Amino acid sequence: MVNSRANSGSRDLHLDLRTSIEPGSRSAREQLIRALREGIRSGRLTTDTVLPPSRSLAADLGLARNTVAEAYAELVTEGWLASRQGAGTWVARTATPRKPPRPRRIPVVPQHNLMPGSPDVSEFPRAAWLASARRALSEAPVAALRMGDPRGPQQLREALTEYLGRVRGVRTTPESVVVCSGVRDGVELLGKVFGDSRPIAVEAYGLFIFRDALEAMGISTVPIGLDDDGAVVSDLDALDTPAALLTPAHHSPFGMALHPARRAGVVEWAQRTDGFVIDDDYDGEFRYDRQPVGALQALSPERVAYLGSVSKGLAQTLRVGWMVLPEALIDPVIAAAGGQQYHVDAITALTLADFIGTGGYDRHIRRMRNRYRRRRDMLVAALQGYDVGISGLAAGVNMLITLPDGAEPDVLRRAGEAGIAVNGLALMRHRLAGPEIPDPDGIIVGFGGPAEHAFAPAVDALCAVLDDVLR
Repeated sequence: MVNSRANSGSRDLHLDLRTSIEPGSRSAREQLIRALREGIRSGRLTTDTVLPPSRSLAADLGLARNTVAEAYAELVTEGWLASRQGAGTWVARTATPRKPPRPRRIPVVPQHNLMPGSPDVSEFPRAAWLASARRALSEAPVAALRMGDPRGPQQLREALTEYLGRVRGVRTTPESVVVCSGVRDGVELLGKVFGDSRPIAVEAYGLFIFRDALEAMGISTVPIGLDDDGAVVSDLDALDTPAALLTPAHHSPFGMALHPARRAGVVEWAQRTDGFVIDDDYDGEFRYDRQPVGALQALSPERVAYLGSVSKGLAQTLRVGWMVLPEALIDPVIAAAGGQQYHVDAITALTLADFIGTGGYDRHIRRMRNRYRRRRDMLVAALQGYDVGISGLAAGVNMLITLPDGAEPDVLRRAGEAGIAVNGLALMRHRLAGPEIPDPDGIIVGFGGPAEHAFAPAVDALCAVLDDVLR
């Protein structure tokens, strides 16, 4: 059924009339017919697209109304258009557009999303978020919708100051908080500040997306060691580096927290060398079997840049993150961002500020923490009896499953064939990591991504892959 054509006179229509034509001439009508046919044939004018009335289109194109009316009438006769008295003119269903070229690469959506770092977006708190959006918009001053403070809206920076201090032990004020579009965005901005003359130190195993982002900017990275106590921060003494990027609260992907002595050691290194630590608070809000590990930033706010986001707490597509910066880095980061706050739209920022301030974020995190704990336990139970190791269980939304030597490629291949999305452990290893760093086979499995009804089938599919490869 064609939609109502009320107000069709307000519709704009772009047509490519390629040569100068005289109004009312036969060539004008022919060119208009050719342009309309090409628009339909190419698929730009799709079935049921309503065309402007002949009077409106004639005025827009500088043609006589009769010229447009005759063109419409001929295309109706040919079957390209359809028309009805009082309803206007539209593209007929019988018109067959030319098929667009097939894209070279068609992305395949996996049947089972067990990718690490993915939250269950089917549980996004829509009603509470919508209520926060209404309140935020109704109460926001006009200035809040203009380009303002390059650090981001004051309302969100105040809400984050209270929340991060209460939940993660971060020591800050709103003046030191800079809103960004995620942790990767924050890492890139800090990379610009530190420049490309010296490499940035990273853990020998870690999130490859940050290494790739830095290296795409021409900034090299150099690995430091890793053991059961976390990053071997004493390796920093042998490096000429301006900063070290760490996951001290919950290492990705092995899951350990940085040992207290090493937390103190890396802060001492930063103070002694005039360097900085980038504290990626990976999975900071999800803790299950141990007391929360506070942010490293609290030990030295002037030497540690704290980064976080809502990507696991709410949704990756919200694209909201934050940096709590030492005073020395605030102005350089703002300059690196272009001097204006364009990373997060104001309405999303104001909504998140209200959502945090009214307790909605806390309630959602607590609810999802309980749900993810149950899923983690279910996955652990399903893996009993397999020749695998399991680690990273105390926190986060991922677990590391270590495999027998040589099994990782086969498991990944079979998982792909079964429509299961997971990451291989080899992807997380720095290309310069030396032989002193263990190199086990493994996969990183996220238990947050599937909807509740889809989690058990995803676990069954993963176990079927392990059956096939390991047994």
